[in-house]
Amino acid sequence: MYEDSWYNLVPDHTHKRNPSVPQASGHRRRGSLLQPPNGKQSDAVEPLEELFEEPETPIEPPEATITRRAKSYSDFYHVVRAQLSKDATAARKRRKKAKERTFDALMVEKPGHSNKRQPPVQSGSLDDELIEASQQEYLIYRDQLEITERHLDTLISDTNGALDLLTSLADSFRAVESQTSSFQAQCDDLLSEERRLQKLADEVGTDLHYYAYLDGVTRRLNAPGASRLVNHESFGEIMTNLDACIAFMIDHPDYRDSESYLARYQSLLTKALHLLEVGFTGHLDRISAEISKQIAATQSESARHALAYGRFEEMVLEVDGLVTNAQRVIRSCYDQLGNPIPGRTFDYYSNTAVNIFSSYADVRDRDLRPMTQHDLDVFKKDVKETTAETACRNFIKQCYERSYDEANLFARIFSVEPQYNMDPQSAYAALKKQQKALVHAANIAPIATTLQPVLQISELQTVCNLLGWVTNEYLLLEYDEDETTQYSIYCHDLTARLLIEHMWPLTDSAFEAEVTKSISKAVISPESLKISAVVNGVASSNAHPITKRALELLAMYDQAMPKERSSSPVVFRIVYETILAMQRAEARLKANKAANPDPDPDLFMIKNLLILKNGLVSLEIGDVRSQPAAMQHFGQIWDTLSPQNWMGLFRGILGGSLSLGLWSSAANGKAPQARKQIQAVEKDANEKLDELLRQSIYAFTQRWGTLMNAARGGRRAAANNNNNNNKNLAATETDLDEKLLTAFGGQPEVVAKLKEAIQINAQAQKEMKAEKGAR
Repeated sequence: MYEDSWYNLVPDHTHKRNPSVPQASGHRRRGSLLQPPNGKQSDAVEPLEELFEEPETPIEPPEATITRRAKSYSDFYHVVRAQLSKDATAARKRRKKAKERTFDALMVEKPGHSNKRQPPVQSGSLDDELIEASQQEYLIYRDQLEITERHLDTLISDTNGALDLLTSLADSFRAVESQTSSFQAQCDDLLSEERRLQKLADEVGTDLHYYAYLDGVTRRLNAPGASRLVNHESFGEIMTNLDACIAFMIDHPDYRDSESYLARYQSLLTKALHLLEVGFTGHLDRISAEISKQIAATQSESARHALAYGRFEEMVLEVDGLVTNAQRVIRSCYDQLGNPIPGRTFDYYSNTAVNIFSSYADVRDRDLRPMTQHDLDVFKKDVKETTAETACRNFIKQCYERSYDEANLFARIFSVEPQYNMDPQSAYAALKKQQKALVHAANIAPIATTLQPVLQISELQTVCNLLGWVTNEYLLLEYDEDETTQYSIYCHDLTARLLIEHMWPLTDSAFEAEVTKSISKAVISPESLKISAVVNGVASSNAHPITKRALELLAMYDQAMPKERSSSPVVFRIVYETILAMQRAEARLKANKAANPDPDPDLFMIKNLLILKNGLVSLEIGDVRSQPAAMQHFGQIWDTLSPQNWMGLFRGILGGSLSLGLWSSAANGKAPQARKQIQAVEKDANEKLDELLRQSIYAFTQRWGTLMNAARGGRRAAANNNNNNNKNLAATETDLDEKLLTAFGGQPEVVAKLKEAIQINAQAQKEMKAEKGAR
């Protein structure tokens, strides 16, 4: 309870034993103090008690004083030091007085008072006083202990009292707590109920707002001059609140009169959107009335461009509140790229947005009609004065530039950039429905409509050149460049749609017409069936004219189209019609029943089919713009035909285990059936070509293998006619060499492969004859 320093307040007195009176050695015994000096008896002896009549200073603890409470430890230290010093001084004074009393009690003569006569002292009291004086130090210590004991008892008593007080207070607090706990619980319940009621009141007030808003907004939208609301930003708040009210009524169908309020709010939203549509259309009409006159009045292209785009945009954006509200409506149903945003009011907003787009397209088409008509006149003039290809290029460039300007203007006015999207609810689909004469991002039909009449009467090579230029100029972006401009990206997207939707179908139709004209309905003259010598080492120089035309068409198509369209139906149609034409020519050649017809029908088919196969392989690798000097892909084609399996194949055919119908190009002698077979494999022209090549190669090698075996066999049978037989064999080999060199001049690899196949076939025939003879 108290610090240890408190108990150090009791002074610690250090007493020293009084020194005894020194007695000189060798001194004679002093005379008795009871006898008067000079041997005379005192007249009167004073009683001993008179020695103690003087009040004696009591030996007791120092009087308690109130010590100033220390403010800090340093102050308390100084106070204790001062008190201890004071108590030590008082103790020294008391010891001095006690010493004097002891001298008085022992009747010892004090220094300076030796001449005074001391009264006699009784011995009994002196013994007691001596004992008491000798125990004086211990008595003082006992008194200090008693004081300390009393002080400690007081502290214990105070501490016990404080503990009792604290116990009573704790009991009181527990009693109060027990009494107030129920009250606190009731208060908590009341607070919870208050919060619940407050929340309920807020909800009721919020729900009531969706009902109370109807009257106010109805008055505002039906008031005279309500059309002027669309020019202010407050109109946007009205539409936002109407959306919130409609959503609330849809989410709470069980609320009172929710269906009625929903219908009225939807009607008000329709009216508000109609006001905005009428206001924006009127704003565009006022601008158009001024801009269109100025554009028609000037002949300068730069001035027209400044009026059509710079001045028009400035006048539209002058009424910023109206434009902001129109943007709010459009962005409520479309995102930045024109994708639809599904919502409960999407139909209302999308209908208004489509109507605004339609009004805008009408105004722009009407205002820019002098400019578009000027572009058409320039195009027609260029077609007459220059080439059709040059005129088409210039017209496409002009349309792209104008379309890019229109797209930028549209984005700044409506804050949306429609991108290609097949979704019928997208902004792109909505704009695509606005088919006007003006070209924009979603309306590229005017380009194709203008080019189509010119391209239809132009040569097919002109169409291919134009498509190749458009593809290389705009569709194939140079990704190696440091920067790709927005204009190039825009032209890339525009070109992709122009080619896919218009130009490629137009080109395919032109190719179909050319294939029908030059291949399907081509007349096969007898002169074209002859195989002439190769000219200048070009493998296709002595091919049939139909085959040459097929190669030209394949080359032009590869020039006009990207590699992704190399497997289009046009390519298969070219191959299909060429195969049919070659089969018709083969049938005419086989009508000649000679043993060694000229030209050889099988060699004719091998020659033309190999040329066609080589052209297809070149088309796949993208190198058909210049005719190669030799058939550089023959090795790949020959490996595809699997000649290493021909020995077994020839044996199987000769033994009758394989059907010759598969290898007969004129099976059953009916062209319609052959046409059906080709149609069945139209989607895989390469496999069909491989099949017909194997068929023709087998027929050619079988016949010449038979001739070779016949020449050799006749030589063995008639040994007396060796010279004639040798001449027959040499003539046969010479005839074969002439035919092969004529058909494949400058191509020794082809000649060697065919001779090898003939030897394989002849060897297979010999083995089969030997097996039959052994049986």
